[in-house]
Amino acid sequence: MNRIEIIKKATLTGHQNPIFAVENDLSIRKLFTAGNDKGVVEWDLHTFQFKQVLWPVRSSVYALHHLPNSHLLAIGERSGLVSIIDTGNKQLIASLQHHEKPVFAIQSFHNKKEMLVSSEDGTVSVWETTSFKLLYHFKVSAQTVRCIALSPDERIFALGTKDGIIHIFNTEDYERKLEIHAHQMAITALCFSPDGKYLLSGARDAQLNIYHNSSYDLAKTFTAHMFSIYGIVYHPTLPLFATGSRDKSIKIWRAEDFSLVKNISFEKGYDIHRLSINNVLWMEDYLISVSDDKQVMLWEVKAIN
Repeated sequence: MNRIEIIKKATLTGHQNPIFAVENDLSIRKLFTAGNDKGVVEWDLHTFQFKQVLWPVRSSVYALHHLPNSHLLAIGERSGLVSIIDTGNKQLIASLQHHEKPVFAIQSFHNKKEMLVSSEDGTVSVWETTSFKLLYHFKVSAQTVRCIALSPDERIFALGTKDGIIHIFNTEDYERKLEIHAHQMAITALCFSPDGKYLLSGARDAQLNIYHNSSYDLAKTFTAHMFSIYGIVYHPTLPLFATGSRDKSIKIWRAEDFSLVKNISFEKGYDIHRLSINNVLWMEDYLISVSDDKQVMLWEVKAIN
């Protein structure tokens, strides 16, 4: 792919404080955001307007996760609470008060009814997603477990910790497989490539590391941004991935060779966030970004033949 066109489709306003988390339910085209406000917000993607406060919260929200094949949304709070909400009828399905420190990441499986929750307490809890009973609880690190990435075949998952280490686990028995001393600073983003060939990590050192998933040898490393990388996400169909950063920019990269395609930044003439970009998400052809500036931005990404 040689060229892409970036069109800013909408700016969604209404949050009163920084936004940390963004998630969607593609089956019903719903978008959810949350952060340092008193609730999780649902947006109308037909009018690009505020729709409703989906669910009130008592502390900052750092993680949102849509459980596959359902209309359930998991909400992870600074308090350690995880709430499971039915987004159709706004009903509380389960309240999981296990972690005593902030929850930073939530991930679930397609091939089994289980969900992973990671916390600042250095542990991961595993929950059954029908009854939402606690199945396992294991220590990963003395440091915060900041992010989770699940391989496309769901055979392994990676955890990124504050001490710069990537921990590789088997999904079948939750045994630790490997530790990779990846970064000099906290890991803040992890992502497997859709073909399963690579594991990508981003950190507060602004480095983007690419590892071969078969051997975990380092395939490439480079400084991708000026400050922390807070999100790495692949386009659902095009051979592209995006990174979002505290440096207030989004960068689009080629999946095949990791070369830069587009730098979406104020310096390049884009009307973009004026403060840290805290998360990014692909939703069909839209790249969605959320920021400390309290705004949600939708970017249409088109390939140019």
